[in-house]
Amino acid sequence: MIGARTVPPGIARTWLLVPGSAAALETRIAASQADVVVVDLEDGVAAADRPAARDALAGLADRTVRPWARISDATTTDWAADVALARTGVIAGLVLAKVESAEHVRATVDAVGGAVPVVALVESARGIEAALEIAEAAGTVRLAFGSGDFRRDTGAADDPMALLYARSRLVSTSRAAGLPGPIDGPTVGHEASVLVDASRHAASLGMTGRLCLREEQVAAVAEALSPSPTEIAWALDVLETTARFGIRDGSDLPRLARARAIRSAAASFGLEAGDAPDSAYAS
Repeated sequence: MIGARTVPPGIARTWLLVPGSAAALETRIAASQADVVVVDLEDGVAAADRPAARDALAGLADRTVRPWARISDATTTDWAADVALARTGVIAGLVLAKVESAEHVRATVDAVGGAVPVVALVESARGIEAALEIAEAAGTVRLAFGSGDFRRDTGAADDPMALLYARSRLVSTSRAAGLPGPIDGPTVGHEASVLVDASRHAASLGMTGRLCLREEQVAAVAEALSPSPTEIAWALDVLETTARFGIRDGSDLPRLARARAIRSAAASFGLEAGDAPDSAYAS
């Protein structure tokens, strides 16, 4: 268990990356309010420090914390050492970096004996174009967008419109493969309004999670990716009205499905409608 919360990876909103080389690793994991804490053994750690980072994570084997880990991509020498650690049971799940084919996922799942779920982090043009086969690979439980590396690969600007196709493709292929909404890449800067706007934009596209680089980002991202009190009130009203009067026609079905999804998410996150005003969300 991580801290006081246990949120299934399929609905987790906040994925906090903590470098495996960080001081007081166990304390940082246990104290986090993120839905999932991911110990970073890849880009967040200098290459020379990665063996020590793996040792630090292995040292948590007898502790109550059991984080996820971001591991190096399947074409690197670090990957073998990372998956060997995953076989010890200290890791709850894997975020596999730089996935460009279903084979990368299959090799990882085979290497760990299928013991842990895999989030496929798509970070390149090739990965985006192979997103459906990656999503359909056995063992993939969710897709994530490595926005920074994708921009480096393609030359795209750090702008919502420039990255719209990549994000939308991950949303569409996730749905086609029967996966939950994908996890968006992180916001690097410290400006709170930028973080909130970016998270709301991702949510508007159908992304349902976000990587976080610092603990102080977690609360804002969780709020942006959670049903608001107004939306919860709308959902409960739709469900109550449908229960009382039934479904009028096919136009009610999308509203009913959305209302059920909001109620389920609210229950999972312990949220309530409160004294919310009437919502324009239903329109």
